[in-house]
Amino acid sequence: YQEAVIDELESLDSIPKSLLDSGGLRIFTNLDMDTQTKMEESMKEHVLEDDTQVASIVIDPNTSKVLALAGGKNYAKSQYNRVTKAKRQVGSTIKPFLYYSALANGMTASSTFKSEETTFVFQENKTYAPTNYGNTYGNKDISMAAALSYSDNIYAVKTHLFLGENTLVNTMKNVGLKESLSPNPSLALGAVEINMFDYANAYTTLASGGEKNDIYFINRIEDIDGNIIYEHKDKKNQVLDPSLVYILNEMMSNTYNYSFVDYNSPTVLYLNGKLSRKYALKSGTTDNDYWIAGYNKDALMLVWAGNDLNEKAPKAYSKIIKDIWLDTVEDYLKDHEDTWYELPSDVVAVPMDPISGKYNA
Repeated sequence: YQEAVIDELESLDSIPKSLLDSGGLRIFTNLDMDTQTKMEESMKEHVLEDDTQVASIVIDPNTSKVLALAGGKNYAKSQYNRVTKAKRQVGSTIKPFLYYSALANGMTASSTFKSEETTFVFQENKTYAPTNYGNTYGNKDISMAAALSYSDNIYAVKTHLFLGENTLVNTMKNVGLKESLSPNPSLALGAVEINMFDYANAYTTLASGGEKNDIYFINRIEDIDGNIIYEHKDKKNQVLDPSLVYILNEMMSNTYNYSFVDYNSPTVLYLNGKLSRKYALKSGTTDNDYWIAGYNKDALMLVWAGNDLNEKAPKAYSKIIKDIWLDTVEDYLKDHEDTWYELPSDVVAVPMDPISGKYNA
């Protein structure tokens, strides 16, 4: 966290380099020491004695303040900050942005595509044949809500191609992602390397109800005499439809919902019964990476695990990062009121079958 603060300090054009070199500055940061400590303790408790690394970041979505950060699992052994420096494939954690795009283009939580083995054919007979995890398919029409709960890859690619590959690219840019993405079929499955800090910035837009506001470490800076020479100023901008973000966040709470157990199970069902309140959650898995992103209106946390040399990480880390997320977020929110996003006046709940998306009379 301290190194990230120094990096941000050096990037501030309003602070002359001569002043930086002279020292004597008092820097007030957004560090929440209790949360930082809890996160580090949880990492030490759960990680394995191996070469796999873990990185994480905690943000207050209301203010975009970075509350805690771990760039690796042992600073004494490696000072490389994987949150601010590294780029990793993000896997299925990109799907919430895809499904926001779908909602913004007329689809609903009950819109269906068929979950089945599919080979997509493009110009010049080029093909793309994604598979579902464990080769598990419904072989039937499933709702968007179910597809997000199961992280169904076929549904995601069908949605992506139906909308047009540039739609997701534009959405990611709109929510504040600085990484330049290329439109291609595999983008729907997160087959793209993104820096975690940049990615957390994009996720904060979802967690804040669609309000873009760059995440940051430094609140204000004073000189040796106590004069304020820098103070952070928010640049909030409502870039997403809050009603559609509400629907998306509701769908993301189904990733641990037993009502969706059918031919498949929700991807974060492991956390069901361990959560004290409602969250929007999405996991992601690539050949070499494990991700969990989860939030409510008061806390956002991303945790990643993988190997610096891009070698395969033990499957146990799929559970380990969920435990780290759970320990840290639940501890941070223990003294907060249990609140969820307010139901927008133009959003109406209708009883539907969760899997088929058909109306339940």
